[in-house]
Amino acid sequence: MDSNKKDKFVFTQPRTMDERLKLARLLPDRLKLRIPVAVDPMDARADKAFAAWPERIYVLAPGGKVVYRAAPGPFGFEPSDAERRLKELLGGA
Repeated sequence: MDSNKKDKFVFTQPRTMDERLKLARLLPDRLKLRIPVAVDPMDARADKAFAAWPERIYVLAPGGKVVYRAAPGPFGFEPSDAERRLKELLGGA
């Protein structure tokens, strides 16, 4: 995307889990995320299960039940909505 090029947020597709983890460590700082970030294994099982491409935010309750599913990103979701739902789930809203 042009916005990714402008923001210098374009990377070569990782070929190993180590490369994927290295890129994932950049994400919280670059996007100023205050929530944990999970990394999908190289077989993309989470992507396949959750239709996470190009990016999507989910909040899961204990046991794995999906309690919040954002619209596809990067323009279809608001991280603050996910944060609010997560706080509700944790009893802090």
